[in-house]
Amino acid sequence: MAAAFRRGCRVLRSVSYLQCRAQHTKASLKQEPGVGFSFELTEQQKEFQITARKFAREEIIPVAAEYDRTGEYPLPLIKRAWELGLINTHIPESCGGLGLGTFDACLITEELAYGCTGVQTAIEANSLGQMPVIIAGNDEQKKKYLGRMTEQPMMCAYCVTEPSAGSDVAGIKTRAEKKGDEYVINGQKMWITNGGKANWYFLLARSNPDPKVPASKAFTGFIVEGDTPGIHIGKKELNMGQRCSDTRGITFEDVRVPKENVLIGEGAGFKIAMGAFDRTRPPVAAGAVGLAQRALDEATKYALERKTFGKLLVEHQGVSFLLAEMAMKVELARLSYQRAAWEVDAGRRNTYYASIAKAFAGDIANQLATDAVQIFGGYGFNTEYPVEKLMRDAKIYQIYEGTAQIQRLIIAREHIEKYKK
Repeated sequence: MAAAFRRGCRVLRSVSYLQCRAQHTKASLKQEPGVGFSFELTEQQKEFQITARKFAREEIIPVAAEYDRTGEYPLPLIKRAWELGLINTHIPESCGGLGLGTFDACLITEELAYGCTGVQTAIEANSLGQMPVIIAGNDEQKKKYLGRMTEQPMMCAYCVTEPSAGSDVAGIKTRAEKKGDEYVINGQKMWITNGGKANWYFLLARSNPDPKVPASKAFTGFIVEGDTPGIHIGKKELNMGQRCSDTRGITFEDVRVPKENVLIGEGAGFKIAMGAFDRTRPPVAAGAVGLAQRALDEATKYALERKTFGKLLVEHQGVSFLLAEMAMKVELARLSYQRAAWEVDAGRRNTYYASIAKAFAGDIANQLATDAVQIFGGYGFNTEYPVEKLMRDAKIYQIYEGTAQIQRLIIAREHIEKYKK
């Protein structure tokens, strides 16, 4: 398997190592502020895009409806994505990964989501689970937990949400009590993507029981092995959309975690968890754009074939204007995630842009999926046609990784703060 992964990496590394680093790392002149705009992708980025597009259209789309119907976890597709180097793209080269920037990852994510956002979410959840370790782990933690993911296809999970604490992360009740060289963790998590498939978890728990302590100091981030005694995996949830993604509740009962698995130190967990979102929200937005682009493509192709009142649907101004609106929204949503990704790759704080991208693209995905169903008419309401699934799959983009309303709170806060300086 390790050899297959390395072969997959070579597929994406079509240019020399030095060219690769010059094109997509923070050292790249193209990503430094103040050098002007360029909408041209590098040759390597085009390779990422082409590889992901080919995989999505030739291998994901033909089986997406069946995975949606059965809810089965798409392990064969995940293994294939791993072999091609389309998963775990953020893992540093020092740990055996590709070490790609957020912009590159977004290009891949959009293409995968075009094929099926359930498959894409299962893949992207790995990035979310890994990100706290990437941004806050020490060398030993990175090599141990990120390195193993380049040796064989395996999953991890971001274990933060609880039954009574979703976007309100500060309301988390799971507790971690230090006993000697270990922490004993008790609590319940909910809606954990890859929850039943994860080899390890990033877990956020309250380590300071004092309710007066601010969130920025009250929580600690842990790396928890998936086979640790006391972890109880709940049933797979049957969701409205993205049904092949594995979503479960997880209960932690006297789970013992060594102090070596604490990220940074006690009390640093909240900042780590929130910091991860700056890097993962742009790919989530990219996934929403992939779905929106699919909705636009399906609606346009159908409108070019279907006749009503003696002429094609596209010849009706009402339909053509609707397609024009859909096209405008896709292009603008794509630009929003690209700006957010570019900012973080340039080494700048991108919270404002990441929330704009996530909120806008999530809304656009839902609008375009609904519009596509409308253009299909009665056929759009039927499971034999693809747009019905797109409409169900789109809704979660307005909910996970911070609801559309939470994104607006963040945007308002960041916007107003600029005027106070």
